[in-house]
Amino acid sequence: MSAADVRSVLAPPSMSADDAELLALAQNLLARVWQPGRHEVATALRTADGRIHTGVHVEGSCRRSSICAEGVAMGTARGTLPTDAALDIASIVSVQIKPAGQFRIIAPCGVCRELISDYCPDATVWVTTVDGNEPVPLRALDLLPEKSRRRW
Repeated sequence: MSAADVRSVLAPPSMSADDAELLALAQNLLARVWQPGRHEVATALRTADGRIHTGVHVEGSCRRSSICAEGVAMGTARGTLPTDAALDIASIVSVQIKPAGQFRIIAPCGVCRELISDYCPDATVWVTTVDGNEPVPLRALDLLPEKSRRRW
């Protein structure tokens, strides 16, 4: 299968135009760089100031060396800020190509849920529900009920 043959996932009616832009950017990025086993997830996020940043999953030969697309996008966003500025993510969308040849909005892995909620607990994170197979927005902190909060 070629990434060019992959069907896009449509933005759900509840998704704002700004978040639909993130979805389109993530899909376009992954279609361009997708390599099975190496680059399988792309993320687009928007910071509170309106800037958009993207990231691609980078798989290492030792799983522990792999880096998720969400972390890459967050690091890129943080790198654009002044030293004393906090990273403030408004919304984040991650996509993966499913074996059926279609993009799918995916939930962040457990480590990325921790990372996103550490920095931006109120960020909107788009996930596809398991039961309804429907993309929905969730608050980052709600992805980790009873999460311990670290004081920086």
